[in-house]
Amino acid sequence: MYFKQLHFVNRHGHNLAAQLDLPVDGKPRAYAIFAHCFTCTKNLKAVANINRSLTRGGIAVLRFDFTGLGQSEGEFADTNFTTNVSDLIDAAGFLAEHYSAPKVLIGHSLGGAAVLQAAADIESATAVAVIGAPAKPDHVLRHLSDATEEIQAKGEAEVRLAGRAFRIKKQFLNDLKADRMSGAVKSLKRALLVLHSPVDNIVGIENAAEIFQAAKHPKSFVSLDTADHLLSEQADSRYAGAIIAAWSRRYIAALETDSVRALSGESPVAVSIGKSGYTTEIIANGHSLIADEPESAGGANMGPTPYDYLVAGLGACKAITVRMYADRKQWPLDAIRIGLTHTKIHADDCRTCETKKGSLDEIRGTITLGGNLDDDQRRRLMEIADKCPVHRTLKGEVQIITQTALEAQ
Repeated sequence: MYFKQLHFVNRHGHNLAAQLDLPVDGKPRAYAIFAHCFTCTKNLKAVANINRSLTRGGIAVLRFDFTGLGQSEGEFADTNFTTNVSDLIDAAGFLAEHYSAPKVLIGHSLGGAAVLQAAADIESATAVAVIGAPAKPDHVLRHLSDATEEIQAKGEAEVRLAGRAFRIKKQFLNDLKADRMSGAVKSLKRALLVLHSPVDNIVGIENAAEIFQAAKHPKSFVSLDTADHLLSEQADSRYAGAIIAAWSRRYIAALETDSVRALSGESPVAVSIGKSGYTTEIIANGHSLIADEPESAGGANMGPTPYDYLVAGLGACKAITVRMYADRKQWPLDAIRIGLTHTKIHADDCRTCETKKGSLDEIRGTITLGGNLDDDQRRRLMEIADKCPVHRTLKGEVQIITQTALEAQ
């Protein structure tokens, strides 16, 4: 996943640390904002997995640390639910000024409650997705029960949450108790997606029901089945991300760059790989693909191997070329099936190859032609299959030029 480390200044003058996750080709169809859970940070692994699914769908996502958390400036003790909401609105303003106004708002846990509240002040947003969100912000008080009396009596107290110490003031409690969510959900006027696990023991499933019932259509609900509140299992966060990416496409309009690219006939291929593992993201002519290696080779088997794509490209080219030729001749070709394999062979095992030392690549294919074709037609279509452009490229001399990014500019 391609990304940029950023920061923006909120209305209180604090620098908030942010990261903009981008599609591999750097040309988003739309922008989104992700709001993390209570006392979490933008670097939660589940957030990265969800954003990766969105960027594969062509949506850039801004994730940031709320004031006083992670790498952002400010004192957590001076923050509350209201400041989280204002941070979100300021993040949307930053995107609008420097990139493009966000179309999608995504929030996890208390971040979900925050995006529901902030949506009214982010006019560009057309879709809101919440994951494990409480129906009311004061749900957080359940996790502060041991310190609530001390906070009320002394005005503040230090509490430990997820193994870390946080100083919380009385104003934080008072702000959480202000009931404003029901009205915000009822007047949302955006498409809403609610994702929740029925076994979430931090924020119960009844919260999802309350949000869903209060919202007006269009609204959707997706059960995250056995997932925990933090989506700790990689499969759960990836699933949530894929659902949000597919759902949101219905409610966003592509940026102008998408139509410009189509009109220009540009067909770029962009590839990106992270700092660990072999899972590789690919954007080919606007289509998102994944390449990987099998587990036996140290990969995660999340997609075809690079050679699989090479051979698949050859097969697709043969099929399209044969189809075009048969259509032009008006021959009764009903279907084409091509099976291909790629292996390495010893050069001395190939009687027709010029190379006699070392190893060679061998691609074997079997073509099945369906339809009421005579023998001459079948023979000619087999000849045409070997004349497809990719076949000629692989058999010919190929010049590959690789440059560094600076040289390419």
